[in-house]
Amino acid sequence: MSEPLYSLTIGQMSPLLQRGEVSPEEITQALLDRIAKLDGQLNSYLTVDSEGALAQARQAAVRLRQGDATPLTGIPLAVKDIIITQGLRTTCASRILENFVPPYDARVSAKLRQAGAVFLGKTNMDEFAMGSSNENSAFGVARNPWNRDHIPGGSSGGSAAAVAADLCLGSVASDTGGSIRQPAAHCGVVGLKPTYGRVSRFGLVAFGSSLDQIGTITKDVTDCALLLQAIAGYDPQDSTSVNLPVPDYTLSLNQDISGLKIGVPREYYGAGVDPEVEGAVRQALETLMQLGAELVEISLPHSEYVVATYYLIAPAEASSNLARYDGVKYGYRDPEAQALLEMYTHTRSQGFGAEVRRRIMLGTYALSAGYYEHYYQKASQVRTLIRRDFEAALDQCAVLATPVAPTPAFRIGDKVDDPLAMYMSDIFTLSANLAGIPGISVPCGLSSQGLPIGLQLLGRHFDEPTLIKVAHAFERHSDFHNAKPPL
Repeated sequence: MSEPLYSLTIGQMSPLLQRGEVSPEEITQALLDRIAKLDGQLNSYLTVDSEGALAQARQAAVRLRQGDATPLTGIPLAVKDIIITQGLRTTCASRILENFVPPYDARVSAKLRQAGAVFLGKTNMDEFAMGSSNENSAFGVARNPWNRDHIPGGSSGGSAAAVAADLCLGSVASDTGGSIRQPAAHCGVVGLKPTYGRVSRFGLVAFGSSLDQIGTITKDVTDCALLLQAIAGYDPQDSTSVNLPVPDYTLSLNQDISGLKIGVPREYYGAGVDPEVEGAVRQALETLMQLGAELVEISLPHSEYVVATYYLIAPAEASSNLARYDGVKYGYRDPEAQALLEMYTHTRSQGFGAEVRRRIMLGTYALSAGYYEHYYQKASQVRTLIRRDFEAALDQCAVLATPVAPTPAFRIGDKVDDPLAMYMSDIFTLSANLAGIPGISVPCGLSSQGLPIGLQLLGRHFDEPTLIKVAHAFERHSDFHNAKPPL
């Protein structure tokens, strides 16, 4: 084999493991060595569990010898540090949970363990998933492997950077307003946010409960299908989980897209979009048209309200969810406080970072007496209009195609002092979370500075198969997913 083991995809590695040409211990050790060599430059991991990973690899080797393997048996993965892992530290990149070791697994973690996957460690992120750049981690900024002076995107920046830099074969992460798709686009990998309810959120530390969704970050679309297959499905322990059969996502690979209608929302192109981003996305649309797809211009008339709606609903839900971190139940507690109120106040002001405190204050204000009807309730009504826009558009088209982000990855520090400019980084991804529909980001170009650009495809509720079909058709006729950062 000419390529290093760590550079292979899940789809390439799995048959080698099944045939015994590579052992789980070999690939796990190869990735641990690469993490030790490179992660000091990227800060993509918050916790690396070398001992635990090698123990899981040995267990996977036994399963492979016994013929009791799945496509993920022996595959080393990374887990975003907002997803609970039994016995392995879960911090949400926050001081307030710095030493929290969960006593149980999230449903997704349990499913991956049952499939025989190997957990290398937990990846860096914006604190409690609040951010668009991964600059809000209490444990330092994660860096983009394509240019370490630039952000990897947020909030799953550590996960995307680790996949792009071959520090794992794939990752599971969370997406509340684009936190999988945006960093995937900035790092040149594939990111999928499934339909709300498709993947259990039991054990996902809550940020915005009506928006959060667990999904995948992988090197290509085939791996996306394999990983989604393992984590999708009904879970009675998650009241928002939907009890629908899980299709075989791998059947959507290598499919013809002739005659398929692709909607092009006019509000997502033009003013505010970097010309290089628009050029790359329009070139991708041309490729899809050459493959037989029909492009249809459509309108999403309430798009101008998406950012304002999201930044009322998400902070409101966050302010409620984060009320549990009070220093009483678990996590950080101010050791110097003498009185109860002092302990509450100091614990939260010392434990939370600036962006989290900003969103808690915004959300508390929006929910407060006298303002609820003006802000949260009004935002919820506009959210319904946004969802109806998508339903109407997706009645006409099988998928919608848009840029993932208005610009390539920006330099670290460029938007730190301008929260509104930072929030606009997610302008094209927020709507999928508000509408609850699935979205996927696939690499579709490189900027003149050598930074990746992503194409976003949005689909109907629970129609991940069509997204995978279109994304894979594009991937088969482009080479951007094979590009590697200069490490």
